Amino acid sequence: MKTQVGIIGGGPAGLLLSQILHVNGIDSVILERQTRAYVLGRIRAGVLEQGLTDTLRRVDVGDRLDREGQVHGGVNLAFGGRMVRIDLEGLTGGKTVTVYGQTEVTRDLYEARDAMGGVIIDEAEDVTPHDLTTDTPALSYRKDGEAHRIECDFVAACDGFHGVGRQSFPSGSLKTYEKVYPFGWLGILSRTKPANHELIYGNHERGFVLCSMRAERLSRYYVQVAADEDVDAWSDERFWDELCRRLPEDVAAGIEQGPSIEKSLTPLRSFVAEPLNYGRLFLAGDAGHIVPPTGAKGLNLAASDVHYLSEGLISYYGSGDESGLRAYSERALRRIWKAERFSWWMTMLMHKLADDDGFGGKVQRAELDYLTGSQAAMTALAENYVGLPYYPRSRDFLNQASSSTNRSAFQLRAALRPSFSRIELNSSISGDDSRLARAMASSSIDRSMTWRTPIISYEALMSFLLYSTVAAGSLAIVAA
Repeated sequence: MKTQVGIIGGGPAGLLLSQILHVNGIDSVILERQTRAYVLGRIRAGVLEQGLTDTLRRVDVGDRLDREGQVHGGVNLAFGGRMVRIDLEGLTGGKTVTVYGQTEVTRDLYEARDAMGGVIIDEAEDVTPHDLTTDTPALSYRKDGEAHRIECDFVAACDGFHGVGRQSFPSGSLKTYEKVYPFGWLGILSRTKPANHELIYGNHERGFVLCSMRAERLSRYYVQVAADEDVDAWSDERFWDELCRRLPEDVAAGIEQGPSIEKSLTPLRSFVAEPLNYGRLFLAGDAGHIVPPTGAKGLNLAASDVHYLSEGLISYYGSGDESGLRAYSERALRRIWKAERFSWWMTMLMHKLADDDGFGGKVQRAELDYLTGSQAAMTALAENYVGLPYYPRSRDFLNQASSSTNRSAFQLRAALRPSFSRIELNSSISGDDSRLARAMASSSIDRSMTWRTPIISYEALMSFLLYSTVAAGSLAIVAA
């Protein structure tokens, strides 16, 4: 079998990469070790940054998200017996987060890949990358007792922390950074009304607490426990009692209790591997980094990796430009480390520290008092929580375009349809119009309009459109 991009891992990162590549005319094959039922049975967090929800809509995976996702314009911090709301939407110029389970994102992506004829091979055993430093890497695997081999141009390892992707780097070629926290989260899922219409992060002398949700009648709660806590030692009654003891009295009084339908222990760790590529193998998502769940960045970081990697692949197949692939690791890691910092900061701020002799708790309380009383501090939290922007490959491509003496003009007419629309193009620019149209499909629109601009080249136009949003008659460029 031959394909352009071989993808290891059928979780949300691998599926999203395959979907983006498909709508841009690039073939891929996904190899997944588990059954589809197993993948869809994994319970994971579901607080989606705006960058991820926008990406899902752009590649036709946003319909159910828009119907069932819960858009949150704020988040709450509980400490010292009170609760303070952080106005995410107001502090970030209109950005929000959406509560929509990772399982549901994965289900939507599976359905989209199936509808478009995507190739997903489940129960692929002994997946092994080969010839990664050549122009013809390959993936071998076994299924139903038979050996198979896929020849490809590139390999994307979206196979998680324990996957074969990172293990395929030669000894000494990878540097890793890790912090393991001495506590974990004991969590339950319950068919009860959520404690609040927005998430509550709580700091208490007994330990951290989080009140979240999956739906209007599906609540997710966590309490901080020891990293080696015995889950079986926690009855539902004990969990509810501990949860309420760590919340402000008025919030605790409104907690609807009920039987748990799932109970588990989540360890907390920070981990980053550098670089994220070796030859023609690229790591994305948990294969290259882990964040503690406090900042809700795990799935969102995987999506930003996929954004950078897909952009590099689209540019390579569109024009032969390899610069995006060469810059992938550096660009992705720049955003990864900012998310690692934020997640570490939130973790250290909100949890009871094992070595605290009283001083640490006083410092935490002082920081929470400062944070909730400072517009600047709340804005910094809000900007990180809703998600930092995806970094452009080049900040000066617009200047290059406008200063070029070899200018072409094109006319873009965007016809509005329900939700997000495809772009219809009348172009006088020379080159491959099908590639041009695929690049333009990365832009989203709000209303019908005609737009003219000088450009320097197809590559500049592609970069321009990948980072632009046409809205209300203006063009917004997202940059760091």
